[in-house]
Amino acid sequence: MPTLQSNGITIAYETQGDASGEPVLLIAGLGLQLISWPEPFCRTLVEQGYRLIRFDNRDSGLSSKMDEYGKPDLAGAFFRSMFHMPVSSGYTLHDMAQDAIGVLDALGIARAHVVGASMGGMIAQIMAASHAGRVSSLTSIMSTSGRPGLPGPTMAANQAMFSRPANPRDLDSVVDHFVRLFKVIGSPKYPTPDEELRRMVEASVRRNPSWRGTARQIMAVAGSGDRVALLRTVEAPTLVVHGSADPLVPIAGGRDTAFLVPGAVLHEIEGMGHDLPPGLSEQIAALIAAHCAAASAPAAHRA
Repeated sequence: MPTLQSNGITIAYETQGDASGEPVLLIAGLGLQLISWPEPFCRTLVEQGYRLIRFDNRDSGLSSKMDEYGKPDLAGAFFRSMFHMPVSSGYTLHDMAQDAIGVLDALGIARAHVVGASMGGMIAQIMAASHAGRVSSLTSIMSTSGRPGLPGPTMAANQAMFSRPANPRDLDSVVDHFVRLFKVIGSPKYPTPDEELRRMVEASVRRNPSWRGTARQIMAVAGSGDRVALLRTVEAPTLVVHGSADPLVPIAGGRDTAFLVPGAVLHEIEGMGHDLPPGLSEQIAALIAAHCAAASAPAAHRA
């Protein structure tokens, strides 16, 4: 797996497609790795002529682990966030957005279409607002503006997210845990077949899980505040994709994101949860490909 230096840390990355194609930067969600982007999803974009760049965020996969920040106090952070008190984190989503800009810098890419899912959508939003000249278009999938007062996760999703494997030292136990988690937050209308879900989870666990890294990413989300003011400044053509059955980031988050970004297009998918299941991944990739093509067309043709 190739690596590069970005923002003072090591980032593992992978590219797919013709090097001359328009670049599409994929930013993964909380605790997820670059392999979380489904292959059919990636293949659809590559077949449309795009050059894909996917990478492991800091504290995920094979990228740098920020162990100097230690073990986060998630319980304290949860308490403080409930009362809208500031949360101290070792790094923020703005740092992670700068990591992503550093990926583009290291690869010699001036501008890219930026696609983020969940936490990755938050990072992509910050990129579009704070580095407007680097973002050709923005796609925010199953993400949120972070506006205070928006609905939060369901009780079942919360319990699943904060549960732990029966035996964290046993591979099968860890895989079982994540399979249960993804079943809870996944798409009820488009369930991933059990065998495929287990294969995907096991590949991720074998590659490089990081419990503390994921906890630090949670702290980064909590410590970064909302993006309401930032989203109002986004100039890049924006597509917001969200599922009606998302139990982790309810659809109100996607609707608010689209409401705040001038000219944003909201695409709601009935029965989609908090995942990119086989039954939807190619459809969503096709939506993104069309969005990127429209964003790249001359202004006269987009009008």
